[in-house]
This record gives sequence, C-alpha cells and structure tokens, in this order.
Amino acid sequence: MNTAATTPNFAGIEIEIDLEGPDGNAFYILGIITRELKAAGATAEQVTEFNTDATSGDYDHLLAVCANWVTFESY
Repeated sequence: MNTAATTPNFAGIEIEIDLEGPDGNAFYILGIITRELKAAGATAEQVTEFNTDATSGDYDHLLAVCANWVTFESY
C-alpha cells in the first residue's frame, strides 16, 4: 500500500518493506531510507531534516514522513 498522498521529495527512491517482519523495525526503516537519500544525492541538511521529522512522533508518524520523502510501499 502506498501511504503517500503527494509526490515524495525523492520519488525516484523506491522502498518496499514488510512492516510485519524484522524490516518493519523503526531503526531499520530510518537506516535504509537515510542510506538511500545519501546515495541519491540528498544534502546533509536534507538528511537531517528527514531524520528529525521522522523521529519526532510515533511509528505511524515515521511511516507518513517516509512516504513524504521516498516512494514507500509496505506489505
């Protein structure tokens, strides 16, 4: 299911994660998206902005923030 309502900041990054499995861990999700943002050329400021926003709420907030930054699919 795609949780993004609008086009993500880095729409070219496509992340597919099984939220019920070990990859659904918040730390794993943060790590994989941070790594992909850096690989796609995100600035240090953008990466910091993503991490600050993603960690400023609960798990559902984390998933919503991820969908605002990358093409994020969960199954």
